[in-house]
Amino acid sequence: IAAYSGVLRGERQAEADRSQRSHGGPALSREGSGRWGTGSSILSALQDLFSVTWLNRSKVEKQLQVISVLQWVLSFLVLGVACSAILMYIFCTDCWLIAVLYFTWLVFDWNTPKKGGRRSQWVRNWAVWRYFRDYFPIQLVKTHNLLTTRNYIFGYHPHGIMGLGAFCNFSTEATEVSKKFPGIRPYLATLAGNFRLPVLREYLMSGGICPVNRDTIDYLLSKNGSGNAIIIVVGGA
Repeated sequence: IAAYSGVLRGERQAEADRSQRSHGGPALSREGSGRWGTGSSILSALQDLFSVTWLNRSKVEKQLQVISVLQWVLSFLVLGVACSAILMYIFCTDCWLIAVLYFTWLVFDWNTPKKGGRRSQWVRNWAVWRYFRDYFPIQLVKTHNLLTTRNYIFGYHPHGIMGLGAFCNFSTEATEVSKKFPGIRPYLATLAGNFRLPVLREYLMSGGICPVNRDTIDYLLSKNGSGNAIIIVVGGA
């Protein structure tokens, strides 16, 4: 909500500044000069939210961009813990068999992330990732061809808080990584602990994300054929 409010407040302030300049007067105040504004009041954010002209295409696109980023941040921070709690609750209800079946499958599937996971082109091509890309915006600039007969390790820098640029470029098709580097399969490597959380692990693997540990990297470089590119976000949050 704060991010959404910041977008609108920043736009209104920019319009006010332009209006004052057109009349020859200086801007008397300025909440924020960029896209974000201040976004400090939850009440004003709610007012902004419900005062939007929903049929305005540019406004709707900005709303979708904010929502696309918000859903990923919440998924990354909350999805695993929430699904763990839900499964434990289901285990104590009459539907306990569902939880038992999932945990049984989880035991047999435990090492799948270490072998590159299960990427889904359908998930990687979701329209939500294009709105995610446009929010920042994010670009992938090709400067060199990659041979499909080799495997690669790429360092990604800087990390940032959540590595959102690395995720958008290499775990989705929003910046058309597969078209720019045909025959190359990118694997974004992240903390192994993320793959111990139910449902979240499936969500991450569908984008081609894998654990950043020695066993996984060794497998992808030497036992999974050629054309693999492992992206390691150097440093830390």
